[in-house]
Amino acid sequence: MFAKYLTAVMAGTALLATVASAQTPTATTDKANAASTMSESSLQGSTWRGSKVVGLNVYNDKNESIGSINDLLIDKSGNIKAVVLGVGGFLGMGEHLVAIPFDKIKFVDQPVPSTTTSSSSSSSNKPSTTGSASTSTSTKNPWYPDHALFNATKDELKAMPEFKYST
Repeated sequence: MFAKYLTAVMAGTALLATVASAQTPTATTDKANAASTMSESSLQGSTWRGSKVVGLNVYNDKNESIGSINDLLIDKSGNIKAVVLGVGGFLGMGEHLVAIPFDKIKFVDQPVPSTTTSSSSSSSNKPSTTGSASTSTSTKNPWYPDHALFNATKDELKAMPEFKYST
């Protein structure tokens, strides 16, 4: 019985070694891959992770939360054409979706400044981060902004035509 298991293990190991040796790249493949890849240091700070931009809170010029980014609409050449904002609702229910041109949205790296005053001296010096992706003590993340800005009120956004995905 033990001999059968040992034979099976040896045969499996031989098969895996064959597959691994077949995957060894050639020198020309290495040169082509090196030319087509980018290093983290060349991308960091100049690009944002799409997975982190989706979900960002959106504020207006009065630092009022007006919604969040639900989606990014990208054309076939890879350019972001529009941002889909979710306005109102609770946990996605009753949310009004609005598509805004990407160039109308501004992204901010700093936390949202507090619009309320506090009687406590320890908390009055800290900016409010309610609904924000970062805290006042954290450092700026080079892979995504803190929040987005769009100058409109919730009522103005709800009055805009609703964006619907075609099926």
